[in-house]
Amino acid sequence: MRHEIVEIAPPGPPADPRRDWPPNLREEFERNQFNGVVGNLLVSETERVRVWHLSLLPGGWLTFHRHVLDYFWTTPTAGVARGYYEDGRIVDVHHYPGETRHFQHGLDEHFVHAIENVGDTELVFITVEFLQGANPPIALPETVKLEAGPQLQDAAEMATP
Repeated sequence: MRHEIVEIAPPGPPADPRRDWPPNLREEFERNQFNGVVGNLLVSETERVRVWHLSLLPGGWLTFHRHVLDYFWTTPTAGVARGYYEDGRIVDVHHYPGETRHFQHGLDEHFVHAIENVGDTELVFITVEFLQGANPPIALPETVKLEAGPQLQDAAEMATP
């Protein structure tokens, strides 16, 4: 098993890196480039970490989002994710089950991209962001957070001495 990257389009010119993208994709980038939602669902958050689930069926799309925190992701599935990057690159990334990647961001560093499932299998990623780093976390809307159901609340109460 191996991680393979196939370039679909190279980075664009520095003055206008997304020049060759269709207008709707450029507009979506402009609307979402400061979006901190890095998955479909934030399943856990503490003072130290955020844990995200991302599931994309074939043809599925996760809009542009910004990474500013140190993080890692892992995937239990094989599949092909097309990445659209801030510098205009478009690449297909072939993932394998168990693949895990780690990323670090220094002060004022960031990474913006969107993900499209261009394969024929569901893509699943678990992403863990570390909240105590060089950059403050991006505020998130409540709508992306997993609501604690009664069984989760009951378990938390039972664990409290």
